[in-house]
Formats: sequence, structure tokens, C-alpha cells
Amino acid sequence: MILFPGQIGSFMDAHLGLHYFSSSLFNPVQVITYMFLHSTSSALHILFNMFTLWMFGRVLEQVWGSRRFFIFYMICGVGAALVQEGVWALVWEHDYISAIGHQNGMTYETMRQLVDAGLAKGDPALTSAMNSFKDMLVVVGASGAIFGLLLGFAFVFPDMPLYLFFIPIPIKAKYMVIGYGVIEFFLGIGGAQSTVAHFAHLGGMLFGLILLLYWKKNGTLRGGRFY
Repeated sequence: MILFPGQIGSFMDAHLGLHYFSSSLFNPVQVITYMFLHSTSSALHILFNMFTLWMFGRVLEQVWGSRRFFIFYMICGVGAALVQEGVWALVWEHDYISAIGHQNGMTYETMRQLVDAGLAKGDPALTSAMNSFKDMLVVVGASGAIFGLLLGFAFVFPDMPLYLFFIPIPIKAKYMVIGYGVIEFFLGIGGAQSTVAHFAHLGGMLFGLILLLYWKKNGTLRGGRFY
């Protein structure tokens, strides 16, 4: 599903997109609904996600069956949301201070001291501004679940040769997914593409890995009895 532009899109974004749990806009159901929305700013992004879902998801569904595939997909998506919430909890205040410090031409430390002083005094304007900043933290898209699917495919078919666009050299699935994970990690800690939730992608892979290891331990990674 693509977010509609204009007022309809803003309404869906506010109510169904994933918000920070400390935001007034947060609703627990958003940890599920967010992955069925997508920003209109990048049509190529959603096309890539849906192509990946079709290309790798259909194979995993044939191996696992529809029920297990659905559970895996949803756990990856919800896991991505939980990791994103944890990242926000760690960095939102730092990001807020950095942003307003830059706007006011102040260093981070100077702005940090002013914010601390304002909070100590109970400045209502500062509290309102910080709450507004938290309300702006929102993520939409299926990328976290999609990255989990990529990991799932590589886990089940580790030596399957894959080709990247414009690179006519086959790469084993396990190496390609490891490469994706490493790239996402460094993009995340480097703050590159700040509009992309890199750690949510890694969260989808992490929760997918936990479930895959559980299935492997039970001997059901390639099908068989459910759980």
C-alpha cells in the first residue's frame, strides 16, 4: 500500500505509521500497520520491496507453507519496529539538541546545557517543543520485513548464486545478505540517509535470525511439522 498524498496521506501517516512510543501519536497497533504503508517520495523503493517480496518470498512460502511464511514475515516486521523504537529511545534527545543547536548556531554542548537548564526549570515551551519533535518521529514501509526475508532465503539456500543489477558475477546468497547487513550497520551508525531506518532493517534481520535458529534447532527449517 502506498501512502496517499495530501490530507489523506497525512491522516494515515499520523494514525498508522510507526511513532515513537513516548509520542502522543503512538498506538501499539502501529507496530503492525506501519509495514503496510509506504512513502510516496520514492516509488522505486516500494517497487524494490515488492519485487524482493515476490522473488524471494514465493520461494520461502513454497518451502515453509503459507502459515509459517506469514508468521516469519510478521515477526520480522514487528521486530524491526521494536528495534526502531529502541534506537529512538537512545538517540531522539541527542538528535533534538543537535538540530536546534544547528538552527541557533550553537555547539552541541552549549545547547545541551541550555536544554538541561530549561528542563530543570520546567519550561513549558521547551517541553512542548520536545514533544513536537517526538511526534515527528515516524517510520513507514515493509523494508524491515523484507530484509528478514532476504536473511531467511540466505539461511535456507546459503549457496544459491544471485546476481546484483549490472554486476554479471554470481554471488552466493549468504555473502550477499552479510554484505547488506554490514552496509546497513555502517549507514546506520554513520547517519547516512537519515530518512531511511537502517536499524529497523537490521532489526528485521535480527528477529528473523532468532526464529530461523529456533526452527533449525527443531529440525523444521526446511518444512516438516509446524514448530
